[in-house]
Amino acid sequence: MKKLIRIALLAVLLHALLTVPLAGAADSTAPAGSATRGKDLYMKHVCYSCHGSVGQGAERTGPKLAPNPFPYAAFAMQMREPRDVMPRYPEKFVSEQDLADIYAYMASIPAASKDASPK
Repeated sequence: MKKLIRIALLAVLLHALLTVPLAGAADSTAPAGSATRGKDLYMKHVCYSCHGSVGQGAERTGPKLAPNPFPYAAFAMQMREPRDVMPRYPEKFVSEQDLADIYAYMASIPAASKDASPK
């Protein structure tokens, strides 16, 4: 049964990745969220410990989330039924609005400017 659920979740993720453009603006199908509140929640739930303070990711701990986060459906699925070692965040701990806010924070993070590199 677990294997069937994993296959179904993988199919949903694959569909989301193939049907929503990855480049450019954040997923337009994402629910409205507050980037300011999302940043507070991102820090509160210690997401930065694996994904970095601005979602930049780290080779051994967690993938890059920003800029240009992956589609909202895939983001929400990973939060609720994660792969690998990421902890699960059920709705009783992270509400649907919290998810939308965290996603809004990730979507608000701009790409690093070439001018910002050290000289």
